[in-house]
Amino acid sequence: MTYLLNNAAANTALLNLTMTQKNLSMTQQQLSTGLAVENASDNASYWSIAQTMTSDNKALGAVSDSLKVSEQMVSTFNSALKQAMGVLTKIKADLTSAQNPGADLKQIQTDIAAQQSALQAIADSTVFNGQNWLKGDSTASSTTPGGYAVQKLVGGYVNGSTGVITISVDTKNTILYDANTTAASKTGILDKQGTASGAAIKDYDVTNLPTGKTIANLLQDLDTAYTALEKAGSTFGSATNMIETQQSYISTMQTNLDNGIASLVDADMNKVSTRLQALQTQQQLGVQSLSIANQSTQMILKLFQ
Repeated sequence: MTYLLNNAAANTALLNLTMTQKNLSMTQQQLSTGLAVENASDNASYWSIAQTMTSDNKALGAVSDSLKVSEQMVSTFNSALKQAMGVLTKIKADLTSAQNPGADLKQIQTDIAAQQSALQAIADSTVFNGQNWLKGDSTASSTTPGGYAVQKLVGGYVNGSTGVITISVDTKNTILYDANTTAASKTGILDKQGTASGAAIKDYDVTNLPTGKTIANLLQDLDTAYTALEKAGSTFGSATNMIETQQSYISTMQTNLDNGIASLVDADMNKVSTRLQALQTQQQLGVQSLSIANQSTQMILKLFQ
């Protein structure tokens, strides 16, 4: 039955075409953005979870950047420490030579003095981002710049109350020179008075030995200092290992979060492209259907011809 004021077939065809157009527009949006869930209106639950995961991923990215800086910082101090150990080895060789009968002590002392200056230069120049973990002040508070502090490096991030996880480096074990003005109270590895000789390595003088002491006593304290440098190297080595472990972990976590976010909000492009072709076909058929439905009212005019 055909009505003049209402064309049910055309209305149905128009409704179907409108729905097809809406689905086509949504599919084209997914195809252009690559996202199945772009806004909360698309899927509130998935969108909310993805936002939280994205925020955590950005925090981990900041941690990753901090770890790179920390790695270079520790590497810088560790390299300087290795150089200092090399210089101590040269001083040890000079002290050994000085024990030979008839040795030219003045010439040997000239070389030792040069090595002592090199050690001081290493400690003075090893600064990274305004920090120097080879020089400190045992009289200062641990919270004061230069104080013997446990340095905290950013090592990770946990969402919630835990927040940032840190890697600790106790600089008390790495200080070569102590700014303490009282000579007998200095605790730096190179300016602390030795137990056997009563002299600090920075003050070694084979031409003017402490009363009652021998070069053998100097060598004994030098070996002790070398062991202390090895301990300092272990401190930096442990920090490096922890940094590398955290870098690997952070990288894995970022990958997992990326995959998780993708599974929640990313569009399956194979399905989207297939759906697009189907909807384009439906659109063409819908237009034809609407055209046919509208022709039924046109046929009424022929009754009056």
